[in-house]
Amino acid sequence: MATKKLELTDAASGKKTELPVRSGTIGPGVVDISALTKDHGVFTFDPGFMATASTESKITYIDGDAGVLLYRGYPIEQLAQHSSFLEVAYLLLYGELPTPKQIAEFTTNIQRHTMINESLLRMYNGFHYNAHPMAQVSGIVASMAAFYHDSMDINNPRNREIFAHRIIAKIPTISAAAYKHSLGQPFIYPRNDLGYASNLLHMLYAVPCEPYNIDPLAAEALDLLLILHADHEQNASTSTVRLAGSTGANPYGAISAGVSALWGPAHGGANEAVLEMLESIGTADNIPRFLEKVKDKASNVRLMGFGHRVYKNFDPRAKIIREMCHKVLAKMGRADNPLLELALRLEEIALHDEYFVSRKLYPNVDFYSGIIYSALNIPRSMFTVMFAIARTAGWVAHWQEMISDPGMKIGRPRQLYTGPEQRDYTAIGKRS
Repeated sequence: MATKKLELTDAASGKKTELPVRSGTIGPGVVDISALTKDHGVFTFDPGFMATASTESKITYIDGDAGVLLYRGYPIEQLAQHSSFLEVAYLLLYGELPTPKQIAEFTTNIQRHTMINESLLRMYNGFHYNAHPMAQVSGIVASMAAFYHDSMDINNPRNREIFAHRIIAKIPTISAAAYKHSLGQPFIYPRNDLGYASNLLHMLYAVPCEPYNIDPLAAEALDLLLILHADHEQNASTSTVRLAGSTGANPYGAISAGVSALWGPAHGGANEAVLEMLESIGTADNIPRFLEKVKDKASNVRLMGFGHRVYKNFDPRAKIIREMCHKVLAKMGRADNPLLELALRLEEIALHDEYFVSRKLYPNVDFYSGIIYSALNIPRSMFTVMFAIARTAGWVAHWQEMISDPGMKIGRPRQLYTGPEQRDYTAIGKRS
């Protein structure tokens, strides 16, 4: 509702325009600028859309100053402590926490969609053996439109629901197959008697020649990471899914676009950058010298995995995952993984260094997730893939919300043109 208005005055002409201010449930309001072009002949200029609300949504709320993250109104801390990834996925999709009957039905629906078409599985043989898993996942997800076109009427609510179940169920299978292809190992089929995270671990690490025993702590840690990464409001990849989907494109194409956007090192690839930073430091003895370079702006050396563009005080997800990170390291591989020991030492030093404390540069979720993935022996090339598996639930929720909105418009940002003025064509023989 617009109960407040701002008045904009053109200083040259004196012309005035009233701009309604729309209020949400919580958080800052937004100024409706739709009349600007008609009244004043101008657009707004906001590179990166940092101060622009591109849509209205009921899914996720972030307060970066207070370190708050809510899924459908529920604090991430409570969901991380009490919930499971599939329950969170249900919440994101349907708006409410499920009853026992609803979660049982939802889990069954997901389990019955875990396998992928055998012809689709054979498409992996067309990828180079060392192709990046994200490239494979993006390609396979886009190709799903050629296999599951029986229920892609985006105007049909039941079709949208079937799509949601299919993609959430199949994305772990698709991702694990990409990993197996890179190793030259046989694809491992899903097991519907396992939980979501446990099944993913099974498909990643099992081989046909011997049994694979799933570590309960590994499954617990992975499920927690999936919850923490499930959604994060209108970030680059989610906005990409919405923009692609706003054209009426098939939903698999929209999700594939989101996977590609997530691949960027400034987005989903941040936890890979943490491990690369740790390798560049080398040993704990080098940490003080490295941190001095970080403090020197002229060095262009960045402390990866610390601070966040949205969270100005602390990342609430990092506070949750830190405890799990230390539990995992206490049980798995600290002694034979010097990078993990180095990470803990870097964390300790940075948390007590006044330079970083005063600037509120605390470890974020990427710092701890990269360490956990490494401790679970998940290769670095798969870090962003694990992110994509989790974020698929959020992408689908946003896509569904957008498509079901009767007021949906195709995305069409405007620009400030700074190229040449209109000019006439010159014949090639007359050009000097």
